[in-house]
Amino acid sequence: MATASIEAERLSKHFKVPVREPGVRASVTSLFRREHRIVEAADDVSFTIERGEIVGFLGPNGAGKTTTLKMLAGLLSPTGGHARVLGFEPFDRSPEFLRRVTLVMGNRNQLQWDLPATDSFELHRAIYRIGRTDFERARDELVALLDLGGLVDKPVRNLSLGERMKVEIADALLHQPEVMFLDEPTLGLDITMQRRIRSFLADYNARTGASILLTSHYMADVEALCPRVLVIHHGHLLFDGRLTELAARFGTAKSIRVQLAEGDDPTAATTAVAAAVAAARGAGLTVTDGPLVEGVVTFRVDREAAPHAAAFLLGRLDVVDVSIEDPPVDDVIDKVFTDG
Repeated sequence: MATASIEAERLSKHFKVPVREPGVRASVTSLFRREHRIVEAADDVSFTIERGEIVGFLGPNGAGKTTTLKMLAGLLSPTGGHARVLGFEPFDRSPEFLRRVTLVMGNRNQLQWDLPATDSFELHRAIYRIGRTDFERARDELVALLDLGGLVDKPVRNLSLGERMKVEIADALLHQPEVMFLDEPTLGLDITMQRRIRSFLADYNARTGASILLTSHYMADVEALCPRVLVIHHGHLLFDGRLTELAARFGTAKSIRVQLAEGDDPTAATTAVAAAVAAARGAGLTVTDGPLVEGVVTFRVDREAAPHAAAFLLGRLDVVDVSIEDPPVDDVIDKVFTDG
């Protein structure tokens, strides 16, 4: 039996957009002869997501993430290629398909603005034809898990952004979808609220086995939830693999964090670090020293030179602890986008 929830095969979406030079003459000319250009929002994108996977979908603004999600959710028809979600062709938008998936967009309001969320919940129940008993059980469970309390009885317009986002997620999950497309679900939320949303999504995935495809500009979301990531840039898929492999493939540097036996003379420690860096450069090592903060200094070195550099620094500094780490994921992703 097939275990794939989401299959994209050479999926493409090209938009034809008008092009016009500035000026009155160009405006008049465009009335009779309009020029266009083709924007490749997504081009030849292929991947498979198994049941129960949580996968991060990364890319800068305009990379094609939201376009791809909309094609998989059935909101856009592809220009080329094919997609299957739970065995369905998304753009057919069959009732059975729609009952089994959900799309949450952090920058879009799906609730009735002037009504309490409970009214939108009831509308959701009617649209999805959820039985009263199943609906009340799911609603009460989501209210408890997301700590909604009395929020559902307030008009949506009176909720804060974080409160509204939690209610939006609850509304999207009332029909217990098997596939979730989440586009920036923690956008604009404070750190505490982001953590609550991440915890809830991890728990929902563990309890239901739902597959989740998540886009986010907050790397903490991705690191906490997504063992695997897809990286898209200019409409093309650049990487598909484990998050840990991303640093190995695109990260050309390592960070060496050294805890110094600083003693009572931080000035002397700073001088020792500067001397060690100068000697390392003289020995042919690419070493960039970081600031000395509470006795900890961070060096950035070439990946291949990391063992040699660590041994070199240990021999020239009074060290009480040392660690060699991959660079922050944010830095790796930035390099992917820059090089891509």
